[in-house]
Amino acid sequence: IFIDLRDRSGIVQVVFNPEINKECHRIASDMRSEFVLTVTGSVARRPAGTENTKLPTGNIEVIATATRILNPAATPPFYINQEIEIEENLRLKYRYLDLRRPRMRENMVFRHRLVKYMRDLLDERGFLEIETPMLIKSTPEGARDYLVPSRVQPGKFYALPQSPQQLKQLLMVAGMEKYFQIARCFRDEDLRADRQPEFTQLDLEMSFIEEEDLLQLMEELLAGLVQNLKPEMKVQRPFPRLAYQQVMASYGCDKPDLRFGLEMADVSHIAAKTDFGVFKNALAAGGAVKGISVPGGGAYTKHQLDELRDFTLASGARGLVTISLVGSASDLGSLTMEMVKSVVAKYMTLEQVQETARHLGARPGDLLLLVAGKLEEVNPALGALRAEVGRRLGLLVKDRLAFAFIVDFPLLAKDENTGKWTSMHHPFTAPQEATVRFLDDAPGKVMGRHYDIVCNGFEIGGGSIRIHTAEMQRKLFRLLGYADGEIQERFGHLLEAFGYGAPPHGGIALGIDRLAMLLLGEESIREVIAFPKTQSAVDLMLDAPSTVDAMQLGDLCLKIVEEGEESK
Repeated sequence: IFIDLRDRSGIVQVVFNPEINKECHRIASDMRSEFVLTVTGSVARRPAGTENTKLPTGNIEVIATATRILNPAATPPFYINQEIEIEENLRLKYRYLDLRRPRMRENMVFRHRLVKYMRDLLDERGFLEIETPMLIKSTPEGARDYLVPSRVQPGKFYALPQSPQQLKQLLMVAGMEKYFQIARCFRDEDLRADRQPEFTQLDLEMSFIEEEDLLQLMEELLAGLVQNLKPEMKVQRPFPRLAYQQVMASYGCDKPDLRFGLEMADVSHIAAKTDFGVFKNALAAGGAVKGISVPGGGAYTKHQLDELRDFTLASGARGLVTISLVGSASDLGSLTMEMVKSVVAKYMTLEQVQETARHLGARPGDLLLLVAGKLEEVNPALGALRAEVGRRLGLLVKDRLAFAFIVDFPLLAKDENTGKWTSMHHPFTAPQEATVRFLDDAPGKVMGRHYDIVCNGFEIGGGSIRIHTAEMQRKLFRLLGYADGEIQERFGHLLEAFGYGAPPHGGIALGIDRLAMLLLGEESIREVIAFPKTQSAVDLMLDAPSTVDAMQLGDLCLKIVEEGEESK
């Protein structure tokens, strides 16, 4: 009898030979898939011709001399040892079985090594790993808090931390100088493939630093991590520093995928000279016309063009103009109007088509994709279309990691609905010294000392140099619309601490789940988290969230009311 015996380290074949031990062979005949065993035996080379090259242990086997069944197992709801497609909800309900599968097991091992590398490097650089509390005060940080009612303080609530932001700043006031933590964080927000209600980040803070100190440390950490754990992946160094306005103009988002070009360009000055009403109306309303060029896209079929048009509409644009450059012209100068296939061809001259193509870096045989409208609609829609075209052209190479730092963000943005100023990052970000003078009269011109780390179209980290004086922090809170009483109630502890001598400081947080997902080539962070939630924030394995009994609610002075029912 031959069985494959699996533990965390892998699989080995065990042979039960009745000529060696009849009782051992008899017990083996009762064994089934996923039984838990203990086996004693000797390791031997497999007979010539019976080797299994698909297994790392395929040249050896264990000749059993004793065995015992420690625990039988029910038939699992899916195959453990075969890498087959399994419905995700079934995997999440039986996650403890899903984690037995080789790919998932390897993902957990890789995540452990990733975190260990971070810890070791930061320890070598003089950082202290300090834990911060999980039950804290509710303060606004962008998303909704998860609240925890207090039994001993009826009517009052703790919040689970969205990040240890204020706590790590207080550690800088305390003189810790270099802090880090593998921090658990919680945000009550809508979920996507790269988000979970609870997540893990590398959180760090340093005193007496400038932006470049943080960026160099992050580049060293990330490049070293890839080199040591995923040496087959390519990383371009140095990581480019790109200004926020630059990436918004060229890629339509602040987390561009730099594995490929297809940069966007503004062709409003050309569109203004055409007779096309859509262009003219968009420009008259203060909008823009922008586009990209698709190499070889001039040969796309009507069906393919319709797919791109539908994708663009779903991304928030009001439409998509396609201009196919067909034929065999040697260059754009040789292009004729017969080689231009588009519904807008009759509204444009040949010179205007050629000028648009040159501005987008196109060649004969390419496809021009143009979007017109408000810039806040055009940029995200065309940026999403750029990413989709890159996917269709096979440019999203998984063994290449294109890291970049995004810098020079505006400190504030105005909410169109309320007219109030909001933080682009968070309210603890320091303004750039050269633009501080605009805080009183033109807050929109103030630039923040904020930086993001992006990779392959994902934001994997963000941080800033912080405000470290009570005067500047109070000024920014007031600008964000907080009354003095509210400032004192919510942030008085931080402002008081700054009054005792806070050093200049800054920090950053890296999303460990998202980083592991990218390095392992997975499509979702659920594949690198041991026990994740579904996209509706449900734990199918534990059946959470769940109801609690009336006694527990009574202890907390809480009562469940039906929707629409009035309560005090």
